[in-house]
Amino acid sequence: MTHGADFETAVARMRTQRRQAEQREVHYHEARILLLIARFTTPKSGLAGLTKLAKLDFLLRYPAMLERLLAAGEASWPEGTAPTPSERLAVESRMTRYKYGPWDQRYYSILGSLTARGLITYGNSARAEFRATPQGAAAATSLAATPEWAVVDSRIRLLKQNFNKSGSALKNLIYDRLPDAVDRPWRTEI
Repeated sequence: MTHGADFETAVARMRTQRRQAEQREVHYHEARILLLIARFTTPKSGLAGLTKLAKLDFLLRYPAMLERLLAAGEASWPEGTAPTPSERLAVESRMTRYKYGPWDQRYYSILGSLTARGLITYGNSARAEFRATPQGAAAATSLAATPEWAVVDSRIRLLKQNFNKSGSALKNLIYDRLPDAVDRPWRTEI
């Protein structure tokens, strides 16, 4: 092989690896959002609104921020779900400061993908309500049973128990009690 051919092969391999990493990341975000929607879906209602989804996802992705909002601190965490020392320092995946607080531009594509695959539905009212379909609920149950997702599922249950509020109430709570997360210019990473 020539130097040029070696270079082209290496570039092609790197592109393939990058695409595979991006696909894994997308699947990861889809799984987390599916779990979140499934745990907030009841026979009568679903997860109401993009603002609520974004704020709950923020608290899920930033467990150190969630910890600061829990009234009793460590005592309120179910066994094995408190943030680890490394989680307190790291961020699972960055969010962007936007008009109403933390936001991730991927929500639209994630929700579209989950809908297209029949895992969630959403209503067309003024405030979208996201619900897990029976297939989505089954997939979420299977995910939650794996060691990789059990802690995330437990944290979502904690969110539902303590923060099942409107999107506006969650936004206000984050603004009031986590000013460092929102006191920054729009479109900057948190």
